[in-house]
Amino acid sequence: MTTGLDTDLWIRRFHPSPGAAARLVCFPHAGGSAGFWFALSALLHPRVEVLAVQYPGRQERRAEPPAEDVGSLADALAGVLAPWWDQPPAFLGHSMGAVVAYETARRLSAATGAGPAGLFVSGRRAPSAHREETLHLADDSALLAEIVRQGGTPAALLEEPELVEMILPALRGDYRAIERYRYRPGTVLDTPVTVLTGSEDAKVTAEEARAWQGHTTGTTEVLTFTGGHFFPLLHQDRIAALIQERLLPGAAPPRPRP
Repeated sequence: MTTGLDTDLWIRRFHPSPGAAARLVCFPHAGGSAGFWFALSALLHPRVEVLAVQYPGRQERRAEPPAEDVGSLADALAGVLAPWWDQPPAFLGHSMGAVVAYETARRLSAATGAGPAGLFVSGRRAPSAHREETLHLADDSALLAEIVRQGGTPAALLEEPELVEMILPALRGDYRAIERYRYRPGTVLDTPVTVLTGSEDAKVTAEEARAWQGHTTGTTEVLTFTGGHFFPLLHQDRIAALIQERLLPGAAPPRPRP
């Protein structure tokens, strides 16, 4: 496992909480950035400190090429997160981020014998539940139309040619990485897994969500929220309360947003 990578390059701490009782590492979706987790970080602060992952190829890292595959991304992140593994944090990943979180957890578990304190996977089927997908081969208009349809990006933003030019390389690169991902049997986590799904999300069936139980010897629970693929944006207060309840049982719930 590689160590000594530039933590400041990979991790954003929007609300530093040196006295936090727990930590949560958050992995964004394909084309997403660390900023996707800003609101959740604010809700969990100061009891749970959020470390938001910034993948290469976007925002201040846009000069870097996006990751070639999920495996190399997980290898790098395992090295970045190794210094925190004396008291393993919990992981949360949405969509592609759920798989990156899972593969990073497997690497750290294999290297240290300890998995994350908890694994929250959102909007993503189990790694073993494969679907053949090739959106990364589509033309730009089809790729952009799909992310608008999913609800994670307002259509108005894509009317800005400079913005589109900026986000397309990372978006296509991320889709290439996740669509080429193939689960390989190996390390099984001993971490409790909480699967979050959207009631209208066509990307995850109930059976595909339940299949996460085959990837851990710990407990697995599946919770469904109203909404489509980006249902977390509609339920950030509830999700923050859920995370805190799982990581810090008995603590007062986070203060809802005004």
